[in-house]
Amino acid sequence: MPDEELMDLVRDGDTRAFEVIFDRHGNVAFSLAYRMCGRRALAEDIVQEAFTSLWRSGARYDRTRGSVRSWVLSAVHNRAIDAFRRDSIREGKNVPDDGLTERLEGPTRTAEEVERRDEARRVREALGALPGDQRKVIELAYFGGFSHSEIAELLGLPAGTVKGRMRLGLAKLKVALTDPVSL
Repeated sequence: MPDEELMDLVRDGDTRAFEVIFDRHGNVAFSLAYRMCGRRALAEDIVQEAFTSLWRSGARYDRTRGSVRSWVLSAVHNRAIDAFRRDSIREGKNVPDDGLTERLEGPTRTAEEVERRDEARRVREALGALPGDQRKVIELAYFGGFSHSEIAELLGLPAGTVKGRMRLGLAKLKVALTDPVSL
């Protein structure tokens, strides 16, 4: 049975249909979560949260907006970002206030940090100068952790189009980042 028909059953509360959806898409969902966070236990939690959310909101799936797989992967992607935000807030609260951190040497020297930030700024500017369609596939691949086929599915494009946009965008980035005048 196609995913879209299964989602009609899920909308009606059919747990078996939801199990089939999980069986079909659970591995790729875990793969995405693991690529994004790099920790197995956290990736498992992210996938569990995402599928629990999808079970509760199954009625909101709209087949005209994309496939079930892209819906699942979007939920996992969003949950992973939420987990990063929670972790960064938690880490920010654990900073001691007795002034010790100011006296410790930083992990990188100031000149190295300035150079790293300058390079990051140049990359952001170069990305911003790309046409939107090329920038989107590059961001999904390099910042979102999606493969070419996953990007094609998410955007509703042929895989060849995604690869072509990626190739053109990366070539433009290479030129922009090796030729400081082009920025």
